[in-house]
Amino acid sequence: MTGVAIEQMLELWCVELRQVKAHLQSLFAHPSIAASAAAFLDGVLGPERRKTGWMRAEAAGDPGPWRQQAVLGRSHWDADALRDMVRDYALETLAAPEAVLVLDETGFLKQGQRSCGVGRQYTGSAGKIANCQIGVFAAYVSDKGCAFIDRQLYLPKDWINDAIRRQAAQVPDSIGFVTKPEIAAQMIARALAAGVPFDWVAADTIYGVGAIEMQLRRAGKGYVLGAHATDQFSSWIDKPEVAGTAEQIAQALSPEGWTRLSAGDGTKGARLYDWAYVELADLRAEEYNKDLTGLWTRGLLIRRTIADEDLAFFSTWCPAGTPVETLVRVEGQRWAIEDAFETAKTELGLTHNETRSWHGWHRHVSLVMLAFAMMAVVRERANSHPSPQKRSDEARLQHWYAGLSRKSAAWPHASSNAGSSPPS
Repeated sequence: MTGVAIEQMLELWCVELRQVKAHLQSLFAHPSIAASAAAFLDGVLGPERRKTGWMRAEAAGDPGPWRQQAVLGRSHWDADALRDMVRDYALETLAAPEAVLVLDETGFLKQGQRSCGVGRQYTGSAGKIANCQIGVFAAYVSDKGCAFIDRQLYLPKDWINDAIRRQAAQVPDSIGFVTKPEIAAQMIARALAAGVPFDWVAADTIYGVGAIEMQLRRAGKGYVLGAHATDQFSSWIDKPEVAGTAEQIAQALSPEGWTRLSAGDGTKGARLYDWAYVELADLRAEEYNKDLTGLWTRGLLIRRTIADEDLAFFSTWCPAGTPVETLVRVEGQRWAIEDAFETAKTELGLTHNETRSWHGWHRHVSLVMLAFAMMAVVRERANSHPSPQKRSDEARLQHWYAGLSRKSAAWPHASSNAGSSPPS
């Protein structure tokens, strides 16, 4: 983060949080529930390492977690309306040309079998099969920052087919079984319908070759989607003859076919890999959508690790003439959602959800998404601030936030006992 004076940074936080809380009120019919949602934001943005209901209640000065439980469970409000609000709020600041919509999933490790969607399933968060929930997310990534703009809990088939568990977890009757790629396709459709400005989609292999490719071609969006080593690729229409699995094509490349490029900066500097790009065909956009024009290239992007020459493969679709550097940049943006997951989990309590219901999960996650989006907005505004002051340490700001309560008397916030309920 570029440097601004500490006083200016605190003022940015104060103003932004006040505005976010005021905007949040429109989602709730009762002021006490709006106040509880505001207290939720205070809790997840505060210095406590655990963001449980008791911890958030203690930070708000409440005698117990009942107000926090009410905003996630007993109260009546639409988590999808908050999801859309977060999306629109983030885009006001982060929207930019050549933005990338990144699709990925993350695991929520759980004890027991009552939390909605929980089961023994593979999660990359743990790198193994574990008892967990899986959430599919869409993040908007531009040169101005990153924010989550969509989310959905994945329900395994054994949950869909168990009426008793569905009822206990308050799963809506309208929710049927959908695969993770189908959830991702729904998120892309929502982004397109909302007019989200993005040029590219990036995703891991689970969301790669298949229906999502055709969806994006019809929408006129470029993509860099993970592919498996065993996926078949072949060239046609005036391109050099190439045919075989992705791995076979990679192994046949000459040394001159590789270029060393950075996929973006990581925690240890530039993330350098060797890259190869194989153009497979030039196709007209109107073949997929009569309202589109231009020549687009179907291709295979290959990434090779410098240390051990491990290979990764990506199916690509882009305007003809797009340089490999652009495709590498797009693929590198997938790292942003991984970093966002880590920050949301360790700093904002994304995985500290104690509710067991369908709507409880989506409410908790959507409120955390709002807090994360606010951090991204404040960061971008600080970066563009005209005053060149000393560089501020972003991690320390999390702890300084606790002192903001002295400046927040005017923020929308009900008394600590408003809307509280006796323990059940």
